[in-house]
Amino acid sequence: MPTESSLYKAPFFPGGPSSIDAQIAERLLAVALSTGGDYADLFFEYRAAGGFSYDEGILKSASRGVSMGLGVRVQKGDATGYAHVQDLEWEAMERAAKTAAQIAAGGGGVKATAPTFISLPKRYELERVTLDVPGSEKRQLLERAAAAAHAFDKHIVKAEASFAEEIREILVITSDGKMTRDTQPMLRISVRAIAEKDGKREAGSSGGGGRTTMGYFDGKSPEWHAREAARMAMIMLDAQDAPAGTMEVVLGQGDSGILLHEAVGHGLEADFNRKGTSNYTGQIGKPVASELCTVIDDATLLQSRGSINVDDEGNEPRSSVLIENGKLVGYMHDRLSAKHFKLAPTGNGRRESYASAPMPRMTNTLLMAGKDDPEDIIKSVKKGVFAKKFGGGQVDISNGDFVFSLTEGYLIEDGKITAPLKGANLIGNGPDVLRKVTMLGHDVAVSDGVWTCGKDGQSVPVGVGCPTMKIAAITVGGTKVG
Repeated sequence: MPTESSLYKAPFFPGGPSSIDAQIAERLLAVALSTGGDYADLFFEYRAAGGFSYDEGILKSASRGVSMGLGVRVQKGDATGYAHVQDLEWEAMERAAKTAAQIAAGGGGVKATAPTFISLPKRYELERVTLDVPGSEKRQLLERAAAAAHAFDKHIVKAEASFAEEIREILVITSDGKMTRDTQPMLRISVRAIAEKDGKREAGSSGGGGRTTMGYFDGKSPEWHAREAARMAMIMLDAQDAPAGTMEVVLGQGDSGILLHEAVGHGLEADFNRKGTSNYTGQIGKPVASELCTVIDDATLLQSRGSINVDDEGNEPRSSVLIENGKLVGYMHDRLSAKHFKLAPTGNGRRESYASAPMPRMTNTLLMAGKDDPEDIIKSVKKGVFAKKFGGGQVDISNGDFVFSLTEGYLIEDGKITAPLKGANLIGNGPDVLRKVTMLGHDVAVSDGVWTCGKDGQSVPVGVGCPTMKIAAITVGGTKVG
């Protein structure tokens, strides 16, 4: 973690210029609850972020920014009042607390419990955060990536690389007596290569990272990502138009978890089920997937992009089983939905920043391993598609209908992976897809740290994962004629 003298120490931490102690917190919470609220919390956040972009052989941009503020939330029954402020002077914070308190009226609110610090697990404790590393070292990483991409093949005509980093310090204090602090690091590298041959141009990309240090590159170097990006670009030069129709589809390990995340995961966030707008509303205890499928949301993975020591409501997250052997057994909860369902919060209350109220969000969402050999799964398909990597997609939360584009996919013919495909989309329904899982590999993997999830205008980092799996039938939207 950052040392006591670190440049990136949050101003509201002990010794900082705007240090927040239990006495100040109690005064603010008393203001927030003064008009009759049932519950209130304070969310302090300090964020320092940086980025580098390398293109055309030069460092195109370098940025560094800092943001800081307080969000005050007051709840009265199912209603929520929220206000935020950038200024941590008492008068500004008091004004935010009074504004949030307006959700309740009539006085007689509960009295805040004196806050007590809660110790947290250490899923990403770091000796040195990347923001403390000289920028020259990060530029060298990007230079190495660009050089490796060009060296991969003479047809690579352009290489771009970028590096993004941040450190997020949070302090959460609740009216029911919890006080927690966390320091959340993040890094991400992205490499894009463009290949040109016989008048055709195609692109490939690769990236990764997580809540980790520069030591990440000891495992996956800039050259590794560059070669992967260049490989994809070269493969796409020879890709053929994807076929269209309903067919067997094999989803590759790791990255394919994004389909699970979007088409199934969002429907298991409890606010949608509290409001009755999810396809999974009222389905607890009922079969919603193949018996092969067990789905979990796990914030405890070491240094993964979606991992957190504490959620943005001050609750420690755990590994939550959502679907077990095909049956729906639970949702992902924040405080409000947990109260509605008379359950304990699962630690999934997350927010983009102090300017946003928390809501149920995924962390690392995984489909657990099965017993099949991945090679046997491929061999079992006479004609179909192997979906290795996904791009963007659209999902209707109310029914689970989705459309996803493939960034890397191949034909499967007579049990063998053959021609690369372009223009392939997968069209289907999330619950229906999980019901049609007929084989599940033993090779579960978590995608490298690249995914960011959007919901109601808020974005948070997430992880996804799955083993190789066979779907009996998905509609492939292709462009091949005839």
